[in-house]
Amino acid sequence: MSLGVRWAMRLFLGLLPALFMAAVIPTTPSPIQLHTERSSPGDLEIGGELAGLPKGTTRYLRYDELLKLPQKTFQVTDDNFHSPAEISGVALSDLAKMLGEHADMIVAICYDSYRSDYSPEYLTAHDPVLVLRVNGQTRERWPKAPIGDAMVPYVIANPAFKPRYKVLAHDDEEQIPYGVTRLEFRNGAHIYASILPYAQWRENQQVMDGYKIAREDCFRCHNSGDEGGTMGKSAWPQLGEYAVKDPERFRAIIHDPEAVRHGARMPPASNYDRATLDALVAYFRTFAKNSGQ
Repeated sequence: MSLGVRWAMRLFLGLLPALFMAAVIPTTPSPIQLHTERSSPGDLEIGGELAGLPKGTTRYLRYDELLKLPQKTFQVTDDNFHSPAEISGVALSDLAKMLGEHADMIVAICYDSYRSDYSPEYLTAHDPVLVLRVNGQTRERWPKAPIGDAMVPYVIANPAFKPRYKVLAHDDEEQIPYGVTRLEFRNGAHIYASILPYAQWRENQQVMDGYKIAREDCFRCHNSGDEGGTMGKSAWPQLGEYAVKDPERFRAIIHDPEAVRHGARMPPASNYDRATLDALVAYFRTFAKNSGQ
């Protein structure tokens, strides 16, 4: 072997470890960076089952870094805006691919303790987006919500919403929370376990209709243990007691809250007929004490 060939072989062997490392280390940075500390009140808090982290870990995403992610832009005319608005943001399903691990649901929690749960079916049908710009403006120039609340730090919107189902007089409703401060990547079975009717009630169609409505609607503001929103103050067992003690008043509160409680923030379900209200009464009664569970 000539001197030149031996020199070339030694050079190649010397560079081999570096060449191997270059092959296995990604050449592009991760598309999203998680932070262990909050840098500002506007950071998005995330938790649940995050990829590569212990369950229950909380991390933070910074607004300026979220703005660098690929975004979708579309027109909306939903209830959060006084007039049609151009929205830009990151699809929740894309965030789930980047952040979630073994999670099949995304939970959005707001500063007023309102909450929205996004099932795989909802994500597929409606493709909700975490809003980052409104009419091309970053959030310091966003409008107020129609009732005067601040919409920051984050809003969720749907490019186009068409109801997927109908239960009695209840239609599938848009999940468009504003003031979102936290996203959780969760397991749906764990979320709904505490509000699923007890086994002996699952063959009762009226109870199960009430469950489907309450799961998609009431659960946004009322909690059962650690799950559900707390904006409505009354927890699931309390609602059960109300449904047993005064079912007519319970129906009236759902149908027209302001007529029963002056200043109530709960939106009216004025389209609910008697059969729909009866289903909710039947369902919530199963959570009252001595209901036979």
